[in-house]
Amino acid sequence: MFSFRGDVHKLYRQLKQAPDQVSHHKLLEETKEIQQFYETLESKTLKRIYFRMVKENNGSGIIPILVSAIPWLFFLFSDKIQEMLFKNGNMLWIIFCSLYLILLTVSTFVHFREKAWAAFHIEIIQDILKERQDK
Repeated sequence: MFSFRGDVHKLYRQLKQAPDQVSHHKLLEETKEIQQFYETLESKTLKRIYFRMVKENNGSGIIPILVSAIPWLFFLFSDKIQEMLFKNGNMLWIIFCSLYLILLTVSTFVHFREKAWAAFHIEIIQDILKERQDK
């Protein structure tokens, strides 16, 4: 069944259906592998990785800026673009609009997936560093 609740709710439903195999779920295994890798690194190296990931997390905002700046570029050249797209009943504008909407959609998905993965890794690293500090 299609749901707008997202991946977290899907994971919850999958885990609930097979409670005896929760610890061996493929997504949890992937998380475990990432966590085990970071645990093998020394704290100084882990902090450097953390700083780099924070930078990447904050830098992924460039994608929405580019996507929102493109219409302004189109606006600057609107006379030339209209002349090219609508000349002689040309249907080129449909292709143009479709490509732009596809670009907008794909870049939005990429942006939020990048931010989600960065946040995922940052949380794992913070947890490991906190555990080490508490010991």
